[in-house]
Amino acid sequence: MAAVSVLFLCIHNSARSQMAEAFLAQLGKERYRPESAGLEPGKLNPVVVEVMKELGIDISGNQTKSVFDLFKSGKRYEYVVTVCDEASAERCPVFPGITTRLHWGFPDPSSFTGTREEKLQQTRVVRDQIKAKVAEFVDGGLDRSGCGG
Repeated sequence: MAAVSVLFLCIHNSARSQMAEAFLAQLGKERYRPESAGLEPGKLNPVVVEVMKELGIDISGNQTKSVFDLFKSGKRYEYVVTVCDEASAERCPVFPGITTRLHWGFPDPSSFTGTREEKLQQTRVVRDQIKAKVAEFVDGGLDRSGCGG
């Protein structure tokens, strides 16, 4: 059976989508082919790299990618999952073929304020929320709307 292709999207491909891609690669093993991209690719968030390392996942070598480059290349995905806010999700292109779009909104770690430790703690919360949602997806607990089943 072919791996299920999944694209995770957010604004900069610097935090939420990178975490979701890494968790699906880990939890879904060979059953999934995860990728991530952003609407306006930026730089990988070092706080996100640090909190992922706490779980033994090294994303420090990841590059940020543009969703529009993937779209123009003709790539096809069975699932396109937006992990940003609703307004930003509306800006995502429609990929060709049969694609199920899901929206999982999470706070943006780049918007967190406070001390370094406070930013780490807030990012850990988002990380754990993303991991739980990806685990639910892998276990088949999400319906087509992206809501818990």
